[in-house]
Amino acid sequence: MSIGKNIQQLSNSLPEDVTLVAVSKTKPVTDLLEAYEAGQRIFGENKIQEMSQKWEQLPKDIEWHMIGHVQTNKVKYMAPFVSLIHAVDSLKLVKEINKQAAKHDRVIQCLLQVKIAEEESKFGMSKDDAWQVISSEEVKNLLHVQIVGLMGMATFTADEVQLTKEFHFLKEVFEEFKNEYTQLTTLSMGMSGDYALAIEQGSNMIRVGSAIFGERNY
Repeated sequence: MSIGKNIQQLSNSLPEDVTLVAVSKTKPVTDLLEAYEAGQRIFGENKIQEMSQKWEQLPKDIEWHMIGHVQTNKVKYMAPFVSLIHAVDSLKLVKEINKQAAKHDRVIQCLLQVKIAEEESKFGMSKDDAWQVISSEEVKNLLHVQIVGLMGMATFTADEVQLTKEFHFLKEVFEEFKNEYTQLTTLSMGMSGDYALAIEQGSNMIRVGSAIFGERNY
């Protein structure tokens, strides 16, 4: 099965309001080009250096999403081009993104990562911490960063009851926040193994890697 065919099948099966982020981390530029030729324009990477290298080599109408954990000292390397940062998990990081975006006269969109998984290894803020960030006067006055939604990573499990519970929780948080902040339009949850469940629970952005590119090469 080719990458192009995978993209087409996946795109055809998704509801119209769901955005597909092709998770291309560790994949060679040739693979990304194959997906690009099939019409894919949004790619997600989890390492800033790798994403920067690919950005330099690939067509400039690609939207780059940073989906991995972000260290504040690395933000400057992606500030010239990144479209959306999924895993924003502190006020300190929001302020750094604003500072670096300002240098390039850009507005960088961000999602606040809320911890929904039970695994300790997963990053993310509690619901209350996320609320404190989005409602802080400091954030409201930042001109070069825009919080446009929430992101969550579910527990790595085949237990659909558990996954449904976690996705449902994030959807509820999203709706609650959206009542107050109408600019929140994106709910990023669901990956290759669980995106169908995530969409059922209200996700409108999914991050899919192996179902497009095959298993990851480490």
